[in-house]
Amino acid sequence: MNIKSKIPVVPKQMVIPFILVTSLFALWGFANAVTDPMVQAFKKVLELSNSQAAWVQMAFYGGYFCMALPAAMFMRKYSYKIGVLIGLGLYAIGALLFYPAATTELFWFFCLGLYILTFGLAFLETAANPYALAMGPKETATQRLNLAQAFNPVGLIIGLFVAQQLVLKNLKSDDVDNFSALDEASKILIKTSDLLVIRNPYVILGLVLVGVFVLFLVSKMPQAKEEGEMPSIGSTLSVLSQNKKYVLGVLAQILYVGAQIMCWTYIYQYAEAIGMDSVTAGYYQMAAFILFTVGRAIGTYLLRFISSGKLLMLFAIFAMCFVLGTIFIKGTVGLYALVGVSFCMSLMFPTIYGIALKDLTEEQSKVGSAGLVMAIVGGALMPKLQGMIIDVGGNGVADTQILGVSEVSFSFVLPLLCFLYITWYGFFVGNQKKAVEGLAN
Repeated sequence: MNIKSKIPVVPKQMVIPFILVTSLFALWGFANAVTDPMVQAFKKVLELSNSQAAWVQMAFYGGYFCMALPAAMFMRKYSYKIGVLIGLGLYAIGALLFYPAATTELFWFFCLGLYILTFGLAFLETAANPYALAMGPKETATQRLNLAQAFNPVGLIIGLFVAQQLVLKNLKSDDVDNFSALDEASKILIKTSDLLVIRNPYVILGLVLVGVFVLFLVSKMPQAKEEGEMPSIGSTLSVLSQNKKYVLGVLAQILYVGAQIMCWTYIYQYAEAIGMDSVTAGYYQMAAFILFTVGRAIGTYLLRFISSGKLLMLFAIFAMCFVLGTIFIKGTVGLYALVGVSFCMSLMFPTIYGIALKDLTEEQSKVGSAGLVMAIVGGALMPKLQGMIIDVGGNGVADTQILGVSEVSFSFVLPLLCFLYITWYGFFVGNQKKAVEGLAN
């Protein structure tokens, strides 16, 4: 019997703190899910091209990149709990900025709100991921992080439900066949109404976050301490840069997040290409999130019996198969394939995270975690590139064909390449582990 299956994933004394930290995973999942449909919403309301609307994702995931390392440096001096409180505060401020943004009706103001909001998410992820890894035995660290991350798709599902029922269904610009052809006065009325619709869930979220901030403030949270003198950040970065598994893991995380956001953001454009409206497309994204949740649960269980590198490789291979179906199979079946990718992606983020940080000290984990959170910048860069591919034939999504398929279908070659690298990384990690075990024997 596998020895790891006998070791508790979460020790009894850590259950309550672990539950509190796990709630954070749902909170940033909510932010991700609410934001993805906003690309399509802003495109319609503000008459943007696919590439211009992708600035929503540039702002959202760019904030992670800019704040992750400062967050890690802050937590070298202070505790994970203080980092969580700072993160919740910035998250709330960014969400509440949607109120003045809707009043001014300026696209850059909405992007600024998202940018500051993700400053908070960078703090939360930089703190919560290594914190979850540290809340128990090292032998079950990757499995424990997968368990915590299993609540991330719960936030995704709730966020998408809010986006679909409170935003997409209430956009007046979606009820007009040709919004661009309306007279200016009608456009202004619809735009004002729709921006208020977009604003509301973020403002409510900001108020909820204030309550969560207070809950963490009054709760007792354990804090592990490093023994001895803290090394300089320069020496820590030097050690990490020589850790091949970590460096390649950061690149794997960049490509994974890019692939995830592309597959979730452009599900609406893919649906549009086959004549489907945004609300109906939202149901397909909901199905994708449910599969993501199921996949995360199954993946967490399988990690008790299959090595993390091997399981990562298998899930990435299946993801490539689904993406090939998305590219080359036309109509609703292609959309089904795109939805199926989410099941395969479910395991990837926490598994890459756990592999990359395994066997690091707490100090190295804090700085290393920042690198993996900065890797979320892949979600800013790659959707922008995919938007540029979709715009090759014009602002529509199926204006021209590339290699016999519409440009929106062809654009999914980007996540295909991402999953190809992740397959190799899983293979590399698996072989490295076998080599170490061989030397031990």
